[in-house]
Amino acid sequence: MENLKRIVQDSIALKTKVLNSPAMLELTLKVADEIVKCFKADGKVLFCGNGGSAADAQHLAAEFSGRFYYDRAPLFSEALHVNTSYVTAVANDYSYDEIYARLIQAKGRKGDILIGMSTSGNSGNVVKAFEQAKKQGMIVIAMTGETGGKMKDCCDYLMNIPSTDTPRIQEVHMLLGHAICEIVEAKMFPRGK
Repeated sequence: MENLKRIVQDSIALKTKVLNSPAMLELTLKVADEIVKCFKADGKVLFCGNGGSAADAQHLAAEFSGRFYYDRAPLFSEALHVNTSYVTAVANDYSYDEIYARLIQAKGRKGDILIGMSTSGNSGNVVKAFEQAKKQGMIVIAMTGETGGKMKDCCDYLMNIPSTDTPRIQEVHMLLGHAICEIVEAKMFPRGK
């Protein structure tokens, strides 16, 4: 019982830290505004990550392309890892570090957004995707842990959660990701209009 209480308390404490950070809240609003601007310009939002971060990336992409709170038109958003034949072919024929960069080369356009999720900020395939996205004029958003890792040097917006605890970082990534989805949906599809 005590271990469970500690886990929940640690999660609450980190979320409270984010809540009490005007810089993090302002950054989250800026990211939401960039996404709205992208969608309004007929752009797309692409996501990438590994493991649990890949699952979170896929979840957030689905919130945009499906719906969040209410029925509305779909928004062009995709997680880059969902085609397993592609991922395994490129990982085998080139390297695992190339899986996202090659898709960015094919799909990314100037003004599109790439959101990379990595608790360490050091995922080689995400870093390479960021580098390729920057070459193509995309807006790059990193969702990481405390240090930002290597991703901090190749992004436009760094959402670095102030923790080194992987599960707690991922929980806050999803909290802020859901907040962004809610804000974007409300701005793109105001109710009553």
